[in-house]
Amino acid sequence: MAQTDLNLIRTFVVLYEARSVTAAAERLHVTQPSVSYALGRLRELFDDKLFVRRREGMAPTFVAEQLYRQFRDPLACIDGAVESSRDFNPASSERRYRLALTDLGEMTLLPPILARLQALAPQVELEVVPLEIERVGDWLVSGTVNAAICSRPLHAPAIARRALLRERYVALMAREHPTIGAHMSLDQFLAARHAVVTPSSGHGLAAEVLRERGILRKISLEVPHFSILPRLLIESDLVAIVPGQIARRFAVELPLKIVELPFTVPEFDVALHWYEPATRAPAQRWFHDSVVAAIDDALDHTPS
Repeated sequence: MAQTDLNLIRTFVVLYEARSVTAAAERLHVTQPSVSYALGRLRELFDDKLFVRRREGMAPTFVAEQLYRQFRDPLACIDGAVESSRDFNPASSERRYRLALTDLGEMTLLPPILARLQALAPQVELEVVPLEIERVGDWLVSGTVNAAICSRPLHAPAIARRALLRERYVALMAREHPTIGAHMSLDQFLAARHAVVTPSSGHGLAAEVLRERGILRKISLEVPHFSILPRLLIESDLVAIVPGQIARRFAVELPLKIVELPFTVPEFDVALHWYEPATRAPAQRWFHDSVVAAIDDALDHTPS
């Protein structure tokens, strides 16, 4: 395939994933007119509109869906082969990496990751993408993100995983909660009003245990992020189930208390996930290794 044809295919794949000419241009580091011109050539080449404008973005046609399935993996292999033949020097690299994180990950894991990247590769750019647990597997396979950190296993093809830390869930509430003291019975848990975080964050294990045991709690509030919980808990009698590490941080900084749950929820791993074929590229391997090393070092220096 001629180089121009390969560039057209790459533009098509990025357009499919970005669903926006503007976003595709940013990812390809070209102008918007260049992407629009390439889309025109692609439409001529395949005799199909390929993308139709919708309110939510550019929707692929049936032909585009079929082409993407055929082009995605071969293009990834080609890019990986090219990258693997190049020397990678983090000190001079200006690459942009995308990391999918929850808001908890942003609060606890992002600072040491950013510090390590800035120390070793000061010109590298890092973009944090809000984690959507149902979509992140596809993001990794398509190259939309370079890596993701989450607590739920991802089942997309060829996804590799490295555990970063071991976690468990606890209950968090106002220090002067009106009905719950240092310990909480199951009856108190059931009588309490609860605040929960939307399942898209990937923290749904405790809810699964409750469903399996037939335990119904009173959910008074559902929010999209953990970071808003502390202020809400301080000013109410709400109870929230949160990972222990962030609960300890909240309780140190604010008038909150940690109470053990009155039922058993298994411990879980917070893990780094990536698309295994991408590690053929030295730049990708360096990024994954740097994230792991940053978290390991941060944990080594965390008081027990």
